[in-house]
Amino acid sequence: MANKSKKTTKTPVKSSETSITRIKASDLAPVVASTKKSVKKTPVVKNETPVQIKSPLKFLRSIGGYFKGAWFELRQVRWPNRRATWSLTAAVLIFTAFFVLLVVLLDILFKYLFKLILG
Repeated sequence: MANKSKKTTKTPVKSSETSITRIKASDLAPVVASTKKSVKKTPVVKNETPVQIKSPLKFLRSIGGYFKGAWFELRQVRWPNRRATWSLTAAVLIFTAFFVLLVVLLDILFKYLFKLILG
C-alpha cells in the first residue's frame, strides 16, 4: 500500500491573525497508539476488609446519615416555578389522554377484526 501524505490546511495568515491548522482523526492515530503502549498497568492489590466495629447504635447512625444526605441533596435541587409546573402537568395529562385514546381505538379495531375472522 502506498502511504497517504498527511495534508494540513492552513488558512491565509494576515499580520494580525493567527494561523489555523486542521487536523484529521487519521493524523492522530500514531500518537494515540504510542501513548497506549507507554501506559503501564499497575498490579491490583486486594485490600483486606476493614475492621467493622459492632455497635448497637450503628443502625441508627446509618439511618441518620441517609436522611442527612437526602436533606443535603434536596437543598441543592432547583425547583420549577408555578408556571412551569402547570405547563409540565398539562403536557403529562395531554400525552396520557392521547395514549389512552390510542389504546382504546386499537382495542376496538382488534375486537372488530377478531369478530370478523372468527365469525
